[in-house]
Amino acid sequence: MIAAIIQARMNSTRLPGKIMMNIRNKPLLYYTINQTLHSKKIDNLIIATTSMPEDDQVVDLANVYGVSVFRGSEEDVLDRYYQCAKKHNVDIIIRITSDCPLIDPKLIDKCIIEFQNNKFDYFSNIHKKQNNHWIYHLSGFPSGFSVEVFTFDALVKAWKNAQKLSEREHVTPYFLNNPQFFKIGNLENSDDYSDIRLTVDHKIDYDLVKAVIEHFSDNEIFDLGKITSFLNGNPQLKQINSHIKFDEGYLKSLKLDALDK
Repeated sequence: MIAAIIQARMNSTRLPGKIMMNIRNKPLLYYTINQTLHSKKIDNLIIATTSMPEDDQVVDLANVYGVSVFRGSEEDVLDRYYQCAKKHNVDIIIRITSDCPLIDPKLIDKCIIEFQNNKFDYFSNIHKKQNNHWIYHLSGFPSGFSVEVFTFDALVKAWKNAQKLSEREHVTPYFLNNPQFFKIGNLENSDDYSDIRLTVDHKIDYDLVKAVIEHFSDNEIFDLGKITSFLNGNPQLKQINSHIKFDEGYLKSLKLDALDK
């Protein structure tokens, strides 16, 4: 079974409660769910949240929209993914984060097709090979359009062997840190839209996403082409959060790795 697993929790570090912040009377998490459900290649969608009481409302929201839900570790997100995939008998996992409310379902499908056609263990559009090392990189896509696809067998290997805090928190770094164990592939965009930030980690990120959503008609299924066309025609909007690094959360985890030694 191919399943998209969306990690979501209320107690996010930089903008707590962001997934319930409303745009057009719908929470941000609704948009991530709705966009992902329009993928034609997934068999199931599961919200992977925590066992913390504050995440009861995440469960309630999942129930409202009729999607599966799993509750697991708050900090060890790698374990949350493993336990979720194991419980639901998932063979191929699509990792989507709840701070990507405009994720393009056609991009999800494209990544799944490339993954299957080439029999990769791990495939994404947020890394590339540089100086013989795999690094996190937007690969021409806007921040907020991240798609990662990996096998359950690869997930098991990471779950058993990942030791670093960054590998447990961010789920997939073990793959890139140990490429000798995995067949890895990546997707690069033909145009460079990496100057556009549409992930929501700060209030100004929310303000930009709100402006994008409210520009289009209600019930719009957002895609990369429409959004980049709108923002390139309104460059002042792109500037409001352009100073934020796309991988600031991961860089923070790497610092914690160093302190943990």
